[in-house]
Amino acid sequence: MTPRHDSDTGSDTGSGLVWERPEPPERRTPGPLSRALIVGAAVELADADGLEGVSIRRVAAVLEVGPMRLYGYVETKAELLELMVDAVYAEIAPGPPGARPEGQREERPEKWREELRAIAGRHRAAALRHEWFIELLGGRPHLGPNALAAREAALAVLWGVPGFAGRPTLVQQAAGAFHAYLAGRLRVEVAQRRAERSEGRSNHEWQVAMGPYMVRVLAAGRHPTIAEVMRSADHLTPGESFTAGLEMVLDGIAAQAP
Repeated sequence: MTPRHDSDTGSDTGSGLVWERPEPPERRTPGPLSRALIVGAAVELADADGLEGVSIRRVAAVLEVGPMRLYGYVETKAELLELMVDAVYAEIAPGPPGARPEGQREERPEKWREELRAIAGRHRAAALRHEWFIELLGGRPHLGPNALAAREAALAVLWGVPGFAGRPTLVQQAAGAFHAYLAGRLRVEVAQRRAERSEGRSNHEWQVAMGPYMVRVLAAGRHPTIAEVMRSADHLTPGESFTAGLEMVLDGIAAQAP
């Protein structure tokens, strides 16, 4: 097999998807190797240095093997990134997916809101542990086993919203809105965390530094709504903002019930 370079973004359809392609036979020398070890090393590199710090050569160096050995397990960097994303989804998925419910999951009508809050909380925790994760969301759906388990869990909850069972289009639209909120809000929060580290000052310190400028601009009266919001709105923590926005999304889903 001809090895692919890190710049390759396609996959070799002749070799099958990485999820279905068996690993090479186990070798004890010069050292054990597996997709799990490769992905674990890649995730650690990404956690430390971002996605730009991940390459086949760097992963091989961490594992103390030659880069050519890795190509028996992953053919492209795109495959490696897909495996890394699925490893993070393992932290989000609640466990092996069960059968889709035919109606409400429990007698309590609001149970679905509690379950979506829990799913959202796991998404946020994973995204803050692995800040690079959010950069890989928003394109084509991820189809790894853990990603599918996480999707199954969310769809199963939405199927249990009163009035949603038996209406797959409505469930799909609600899932899209829910995941779009998670991706968008977490992207903002991660960007703010990175800005704090790169600038060496907190968001509050940045706001204090920008304060005199905003006072001068708003004193001109051309932005009355901004002035009112800045003067009167509560100043929430990132976690509080995430929760408040999530409740608006859940309210919107509930409003779609026939």
